[in-house]
Amino acid sequence: MQNIASEQEDMGAFTKQSCQQVKLLLSRNPTPAHCEVFGFCSNPERQVSFLVYEYMERGSLKKVFSDVEQAVEFDWIKRLRFIKRAANALAYMHHDCVPAIVHRDISSNNILLDSEYEARVSDFGTARILKPDSSDWTSLAGTYGYVAPELAYTMKVTEKRDVCSFGVIILEVLKGSHPSEIITELSQILLSSPSSSKVRQNIRLSDILDPALEHQLIL
Repeated sequence: MQNIASEQEDMGAFTKQSCQQVKLLLSRNPTPAHCEVFGFCSNPERQVSFLVYEYMERGSLKKVFSDVEQAVEFDWIKRLRFIKRAANALAYMHHDCVPAIVHRDISSNNILLDSEYEARVSDFGTARILKPDSSDWTSLAGTYGYVAPELAYTMKVTEKRDVCSFGVIILEVLKGSHPSEIITELSQILLSSPSSSKVRQNIRLSDILDPALEHQLIL
């Protein structure tokens, strides 16, 4: 269950009608890689709204990485399968749904795992359905550390928001934690000129991969 009361301050607020449309669009996928949306509850007097999803045994990706035992059990084969399944979910939302759905808050809190560590995209409270006859402008949404800086300066909703966040998720799955240091270093490399002070331009694969699975590596 997700409380979305504090997340909807713009004119494109997630309503019961929006919930029904998202639910309909997602249900067209025969092999969904998202959490099924069961319903929408709202109390206008208390200004509280909730989205109700199916239960996922493992919880969020962030929760799995906070548990040492589960992080080790979440081996490389499962992690690669997780990345592929999450990518398929976003591709379906962006390209197969008509109109397209932009999630706007892809993060380790909002991708859940079932008992087999399969990815399920969840938390559609900030999602937007792109309308061809609309400008699709809205307030900033997303989780710090997953939103591209250049996209934070524009309020236009595009699929690029989800793609950037998903790139962070890939690094997080490989590293076993949020890749804040890697993102900072890569940003310095991209922003630095050839004549600027030296920035380490080679990031070793072993520096990125999760040390909890070091025994599984063959480099």
